Amino acid sequence: MKLDITSSVYSFEKLRNGHYLYVDKTEFLWNLIRFDGSMYFLSRPRRFGKSLTLSTLKAIFQGKRDLFQGLAICDKPYDWKEYPVIHLDMNGRDFSTIEALKDSLANIIAEQGRITGVQIEMENPATMFQKLIERLSADSPVVLLLDEYDKPILSNITEPNAKEFLKILKAFYSVIKEKSDKIRFAFVTGVTKFCHVSLFSDLNNLTDISMNADYATMLGYTQTEFESNFKDWIADTEAKQNLPHGEFLAKIKDWYDGYKFHVQAANVYNPVSLANFFINHGEFSNYWFETGTPTFLMELIQKRNFDFNNILSETVPASTFSAFELDDIDPVALLYQTGYMTIRDAELKYGQTHYRLDFPNREVSESFSSKLLNAYSKKSQREVFNFCTHLSDAMVEENLPKFQKTMEVFFAGIPYDLHHKNESNFQNIFYAIFKLLGYNIGAESRTSDGRIDAVVETDRHIYLFEFKLDKDDSALDQIKGKEYFKPYLLSSKKITLVGVNFDTETGKLSDWKSADVQ
Repeated sequence: MKLDITSSVYSFEKLRNGHYLYVDKTEFLWNLIRFDGSMYFLSRPRRFGKSLTLSTLKAIFQGKRDLFQGLAICDKPYDWKEYPVIHLDMNGRDFSTIEALKDSLANIIAEQGRITGVQIEMENPATMFQKLIERLSADSPVVLLLDEYDKPILSNITEPNAKEFLKILKAFYSVIKEKSDKIRFAFVTGVTKFCHVSLFSDLNNLTDISMNADYATMLGYTQTEFESNFKDWIADTEAKQNLPHGEFLAKIKDWYDGYKFHVQAANVYNPVSLANFFINHGEFSNYWFETGTPTFLMELIQKRNFDFNNILSETVPASTFSAFELDDIDPVALLYQTGYMTIRDAELKYGQTHYRLDFPNREVSESFSSKLLNAYSKKSQREVFNFCTHLSDAMVEENLPKFQKTMEVFFAGIPYDLHHKNESNFQNIFYAIFKLLGYNIGAESRTSDGRIDAVVETDRHIYLFEFKLDKDDSALDQIKGKEYFKPYLLSSKKITLVGVNFDTETGKLSDWKSADVQ
């Protein structure tokens, strides 16, 4: 029987009772819950199944074995004992001010008290939390499930008083350590890794499994899981699209697969995007884009004069992904944890693992590029996509003057106070433009004698771009002098060299020079 697919039901009980498709992840959960007193932390991007995972754990600890018939955990040695469960969900709460944070935390605990049949008086949130655990654990240790622990921080990360929010949360979360002897099992999820350093510094028995090979595919779907669980949907949809089986699977993979949470683990698909794809009758679309991009991420990238090109051409040490403080946030770590970057491969350098990063798939690449271009230009999404359409027309026509004019008009329309006086920001804009156009762009491509700022390859043409600032008009001469075009000479495609100058005072493109390689 073909099961229904949903992208909006995050309750395991509703999912099973509603006869929706569920990809069995319960063996992972059994490995987590086997030992009393175990406490775990897991960081994953939004829309990746964290809430469903907690709901599944909740059903297990409530002893609802009937819901798990046919799943892996039913064949495992487990007593299905019922425990009191405290489920703290930070989603959908008001954290806009310090007072709102305190009120929301207090209300969350009060609600849990009503759900579990324990009366908790309204007072300091941390004190309420202590009392809830004490009263619920009178006859049995409790299970603690904490969803999106970092939501209050991310909602205020760019605010001047951000550390005040952190201080309140640290006192609240410290209750987990204080009452650990009354906790049978704890599982904490979030997007970022502020844990251990900022919030859970005293909670040394919280095991971080975010980049653990054993749990790298616990959320999301591997290729095998996708093809075996979605086979009916795949067959129906590819028949309607009249695509060969292999071509159809390859296109889905290009759009929605590619997340890797350990270098030795398999890639996984974004579960919500994949569900939306089938719900929308196989329409290849950007479902990630609809959820929006955290404003603070774009603000941080601009504030740090972040050179995005380097991230795709250089490796980053494993220490980059360690927990960090509010005043020392690495944009690279945030890009990875929010799902915009993923691990491509790794190598050992000087005794430490270094990772090479990339966009996981087309969906995320388009989302990020669009938001990046919007952040730098302050133009609307409509203006951004119209601009890209005009540029694409110029590239298809191989009309470099038209391309140049379109670019000049776009940059001229950027407000004066948004001009950024460094080359990396200009390259970020240029990179985002071509990713949106769908062209193969090799940012900072390596050659034997340096790097080309950008290589854009179309079906019939290869363009090599070099950027310079202000009075420096050496861009084209540099490409010629260092013979950046040599690696491409064996190609049958036409090769054009383009030198571009950016005037940081006016924010305009100037001094375009080009030459074809004969």
